[in-house]
Amino acid sequence: MLLAACATRAPDPTVTTGRLALRVDASAERPAQNVSAGFELAGDGRQGELKLLSPLGTQLASARWAPGLALLITGDGERRFDTLDRLSREALGEALPLAAWPDWLAGRPWREAPHSPLADGFEQLGWRITTSALADGQLLARRETAPAVTLRVRLDPREPAPPRTENAAPR
Repeated sequence: MLLAACATRAPDPTVTTGRLALRVDASAERPAQNVSAGFELAGDGRQGELKLLSPLGTQLASARWAPGLALLITGDGERRFDTLDRLSREALGEALPLAAWPDWLAGRPWREAPHSPLADGFEQLGWRITTSALADGQLLARRETAPAVTLRVRLDPREPAPPRTENAAPR
């Protein structure tokens, strides 16, 4: 039992983890907002979950989505929205393309919207996605239209998968 308490969970290879810093510039309606948190992202644009974590790993908020539903879970309870854009606008004061994030963090444009390639990344949904430092675990996404929004991401390194071993019995 003591060993089980000290054991750590193996990382889930389908979950992207890291830290993010989000800045939404001031607008006529709202002051500037800054959010910095650890995150865990699972799923894709159709169905998934984004958890925001404190520096100590405590869950600050969670967003879950599936077709026709977006759910925001905070210490104040659960709130339902019909789109991820409405959820992010309510939570952060500005609509963010959360459905595109799984693809963007993998260094590729989201399949559901047109994009334009750039020398250091691509443009999509009004955002410039800089992927040139993605090999070092860094991604920058910037929207210039007012209020300007900047998202900086530092991805955690992925653990290599352990080698497969075959348990073949001698014949």
